[in-house]
Amino acid sequence: MPRLIDIGNGVMIDADEQMRALERYDYENSLYDFLVGAWPFLDASPWKDGWPIEAVAEHLQAVVDGDIKRLVINIPPRMGKSSITSVAFPAWTWAQSHRSATSGPGVQFLCASYGSSLAMRDSVKCRRLIESPWYQQYWGGRFKLTSDQNTKGRFLNDQRGERLITSVDAKVTGEGGSIIIVDDPNAANEAFSEANIQSTIDWWDGTMSTRLNDQKTGAMIVIQQRLAENDLTGHILDNDTEGEWTHLCLPMRYEWSRHTSTIIGWEDPRGCDHDGEPLVKIAENGARYPRDAAAEQILKAREGELLWEDRFGEREVARLERVLGPYGAAGQLQQRPEPAGGGLIKTEWWNLWEGRAYPAMDFILASLDTAYTLNTSNDCSALTVWGVFSEDFKAQEIRSYSKNGTRLTERMYVEGAPKLMLMHAWNVRLEFHELIEKVAYTCKQLRVDKLLIENKAAGISVAQEMRRLYSGQGWAVQLSDPKSTDKYSRLVSIQHLFAEGLVFAPDMEWAQEVVNQVASFPKGKHDDLVDTVSMAVRHLRDLGMLTRSAERADELDALKVYPGKGPQPLYPV
Repeated sequence: MPRLIDIGNGVMIDADEQMRALERYDYENSLYDFLVGAWPFLDASPWKDGWPIEAVAEHLQAVVDGDIKRLVINIPPRMGKSSITSVAFPAWTWAQSHRSATSGPGVQFLCASYGSSLAMRDSVKCRRLIESPWYQQYWGGRFKLTSDQNTKGRFLNDQRGERLITSVDAKVTGEGGSIIIVDDPNAANEAFSEANIQSTIDWWDGTMSTRLNDQKTGAMIVIQQRLAENDLTGHILDNDTEGEWTHLCLPMRYEWSRHTSTIIGWEDPRGCDHDGEPLVKIAENGARYPRDAAAEQILKAREGELLWEDRFGEREVARLERVLGPYGAAGQLQQRPEPAGGGLIKTEWWNLWEGRAYPAMDFILASLDTAYTLNTSNDCSALTVWGVFSEDFKAQEIRSYSKNGTRLTERMYVEGAPKLMLMHAWNVRLEFHELIEKVAYTCKQLRVDKLLIENKAAGISVAQEMRRLYSGQGWAVQLSDPKSTDKYSRLVSIQHLFAEGLVFAPDMEWAQEVVNQVASFPKGKHDDLVDTVSMAVRHLRDLGMLTRSAERADELDALKVYPGKGPQPLYPV
């Protein structure tokens, strides 16, 4: 029985219906409020308020309103991103009274994930939410699910709305949507798989990017935790030359130098004052800087502030960081798929060479990594040039004892541990004859002693041609065969030389490119220069031209021991 209330002049209203109408209005006008109301039908765990989810909801709502057409969201795992994006968001969109290409029950959704099972799970949850008594009491009269197409992976309504799933390894030929949602395009355990990362990008470029029913009115949403520099987020942002994509980035620990501000006026609250005004200014080139001296002090104090402490406190985050390790934490938690300062080889381990000229070199080595095949158009050839130089000689007393116990003292001039200088580098795409000429020119200009070339398809041909054309130029040509050693292991084997501060580089743009590429390995988009670094340093190490400080100290200690008489001749004279 309806609960009728007399509001005057004999007018009776249904109080329960009026209350539902008010609640319906609030839910339709706020995706976040809708999520709070729907939560008991989505998850068994108790609801916890959190501004990160509110931020995600605000940006998804802007998609429905037509304010955002292309949206990338990066957020750590276990923050409820799938519950709101793949489950609640489609149901809320269908509940809208306003109808457009991205609003109302007529919207067609194409939802994808890295695996069909994950996409299927969220599809079932979304359908159950729509069929729930809670949802039906508010919007049951707005549309009905059709009985002829109501499966786990695909269901339609009587207003021509549709929710269809696909996955990275599935075909969607002929299918499309007015809103495309890609939720976790890669599994977390695929972070080190270049093949899987690349296959996802190929799937996006060749399939999903063309699946919008209308490129002008439709919308695309990609939400994921970062796994690699060249993952789908990285690929999209690197190719966003027109600035079409809005990027909502929510790192677990706040880094004010990466403060997020979006086109709808949203600011990361950790970088705002008590009035909600940003403490960070963003230059045209994307650089962040404090708005004033007082803001700088506040930002320093807030550096590292947690994203959602009620859900992930310091103890829980520290545990995750230990389990994930530097790379996993940098990508999945910080949404920066490179640890601060670098990964295997940290940026801070490189010493800056501030001199106007290089020191005198004892040995100069050029290291070349060629494209895989002579006719490959997508690969670059990379070369780095390295010089081994010694520290200044230092006077040192060498004390030893003769056989009869007499102390002997001798002044010797010894040099410190040798150092390594990055002298030059380039990374270009060249035809075979152009590559030969460029390598030869570099070797001549820098007076290279040896040219080291990786022993693979094009490398063999380059080595043969260099020997044929430039055999009289004074540099040796040698092929380097890594055999079964993978790239990761090769870089690990020389890590300690960088950590001890033996490697220098000048303040040049080409040098910074080498430093950055090495720092982002193994999750960087390119590793051509990395291969030349590991090959060169490993070769010099094997030749005995690079010794660590401890090894050099052992050599000096050996000099302090009286060797005794030399060996007697086999045949006395």
